[in-house]
Amino acid sequence: MDITTILGLAVAFGGIILGAILEGLSISTLVQPTAALIVFGGTFGATLLQYPLNVVLKAIRRLPQILLNKGGDAGPIIQKIQELSKTSRKEGLLKLEAHLEDREIKSDPYFARGVRMVMDGTEITKVREALEVEAHYIEDDESIVFKVFESAGGFSPTIGILGAVLGLIHVMSNMGDPAKLAEGIAVAFVATVYGVGAANLVYLPIGGKLKIKSRTEDKIRAIIVEGLVGIGQGENPRLIEDRLLGFLNESERVKYEHTYRKGKKANL
Repeated sequence: MDITTILGLAVAFGGIILGAILEGLSISTLVQPTAALIVFGGTFGATLLQYPLNVVLKAIRRLPQILLNKGGDAGPIIQKIQELSKTSRKEGLLKLEAHLEDREIKSDPYFARGVRMVMDGTEITKVREALEVEAHYIEDDESIVFKVFESAGGFSPTIGILGAVLGLIHVMSNMGDPAKLAEGIAVAFVATVYGVGAANLVYLPIGGKLKIKSRTEDKIRAIIVEGLVGIGQGENPRLIEDRLLGFLNESERVKYEHTYRKGKKANL
C-alpha cells in the first residue's frame, strides 16, 4: 500500500475543508450537483474527445496503482538475475529453464521472454536489440496513461470557469428573483472551486504519481536487459550484480545490501 497517496488526499482535502469550516462556511454550500455536472461531465467529455475510448479506459484501470507499491523495488529483480547468472555459470544456459516458473519471472512476460532468448542461445546483440525495442514501445504505450490525467488537469479549471460564466448568466437573467440570484452565484463560484480543486488535488497529482511509477518500471526493464546481456556473455555474477546496483540510488543500495547481501558470501 502506498500510504503517501492516502495521506496526501487526507491532508489536502482535510486542510481545505477545515479551513472552510474555520472561515464559517457551511460545507453544504460546496455541494452543488449542477456545478459538479458541468465540471466533471465537461472534463470527462473533453478527455474523451482528445483520446480514444480504449486509452481512457486503460487510464481508469491504472488508477489502483496509485494505492500500490507493487513493482517499485528493483531488489528482487537483481537478486533473481544473480540466481540466473550463478545457474548459468555453473550448469549452462539451458538450466535457466528451471527458473521460468519463479514468481519474479512468471509474473513479468518481458523478463520471461528475455530469459528464453538467452536460454535459447540467441546472439546477445540481438537479445539487447529486441528487449530495448520492446521496452521503448512499452514506455510509449504507458506514457499515454498519465497524459490522460494531465490533460484532464488542463481542461478542468477552464471548464470550471465556463461553469462560473454560466452561473453568472443565470444570475443576470434573474436579477429580479433573489432566490435564483443566490443559486446562480453559488453555482458560479462552486464550479470554479470544483474545476481548480479537481485539477490540482486529483488529476495532476495522479498523473504525476503514475509517471513516477512508470519511470520506475522503465528502470527495472533496463536492469533486466543489462542483467540478461551479462548472463548471455558469461560474465561473473558478482560483476553483473555490481553493475546492476549502479541503477539504484543510495537508499535503494543500502536496502539491497541489508536485505540480500548481509551475512551472505558470494557464491561464485
